[in-house]
Amino acid sequence: MSHRRLNFLIPGNLAAPTGGYRYDRRIIAGLRAHGWQVNPITLDASFPAPSAAARADAAAKLQAVADNERVLIDGLALGVIPEIVEQQQARLRLIGLVHHPLADESGLSTECSRALRASESAALALMHALVVTSGATARRVQAMGLDAAQITVIEPGTDPAPLAKRAGREPLQLLCVGALIPRKGHRFLIEALATLRDLAWRLTIIGSLEQDRATALNIQSQIQTLGLSERVLLSGEVDDSRLGAAYQQADLFVLPSLLEGYGMAFSEALAHGLPILGCNAGAVADTVPNTAGLLVEPRSSAALAAALRRLLSNSSERAQLAAGAERARAQRPNWPNQAQRWAQLLENV
Repeated sequence: MSHRRLNFLIPGNLAAPTGGYRYDRRIIAGLRAHGWQVNPITLDASFPAPSAAARADAAAKLQAVADNERVLIDGLALGVIPEIVEQQQARLRLIGLVHHPLADESGLSTECSRALRASESAALALMHALVVTSGATARRVQAMGLDAAQITVIEPGTDPAPLAKRAGREPLQLLCVGALIPRKGHRFLIEALATLRDLAWRLTIIGSLEQDRATALNIQSQIQTLGLSERVLLSGEVDDSRLGAAYQQADLFVLPSLLEGYGMAFSEALAHGLPILGCNAGAVADTVPNTAGLLVEPRSSAALAAALRRLLSNSSERAQLAAGAERARAQRPNWPNQAQRWAQLLENV
């Protein structure tokens, strides 16, 4: 076994532009920069609802790893394969990575959520080390019965970014970054904006329209039904250059997530010095200080509408929150430091 070798089991497309996959990519790159040999092992994209073939493939790939090697398993797969990892636990050094508990995903039935929690609790208990991406996720994992001493919080890093121009000219430019899935709460944002037709604004939503096609179609229909097609742009996925340009041109960042294991889009908005509007849900309050943004109750289009009216009508408050975001960005960890923390943890597994 190479002293600095890590096998990383990741379901789906590692190149996908989601926060979780971006985190995985940056940690892989950072560990390699620290001299680690990282071997990404791709699992089927059907996780966390794997087919029988996907489960068999995961079992075979884990079995193929040599004895005593380190194996990091992304929580998107880990939580639903406890019996597979149990078979390998005695011979491998297993590390779990939890972005947020699977059972906390929006739109699950009570029965499904209960089954996922039991399965994930069993899988996490088999790990020799656990890494989570926020203090909020650490608390959720502890509530599942895991020992706090076993859990290490390694938040995402941030990159240096130019400050947004925040021209303040009407119409004000709102930016929302997040795949169109139920957990991101887009429908509440659209409902809120439908009550603010008297104000001058435009909204750009950047995020996958394919990850949950039914939700994306519902949002598109909602926009058309409410007569907002000329004021709301669904951009779909964009490359890093276009995403950076969108942050640069925005006056306000808004994302009404119902749950975030960390919320990398919020961190990126802070890095660009943007005032933020979000919901007090999951790790958002840990990521966004009250000096940089307003957080309202989740699932409330009325609360969002009131906060939006307040911020869109008050340039001085937007400027005050933007100044808070500029201060906050200096306090965020950077990616090289977070990769170093990962390297130190792996050395000790």
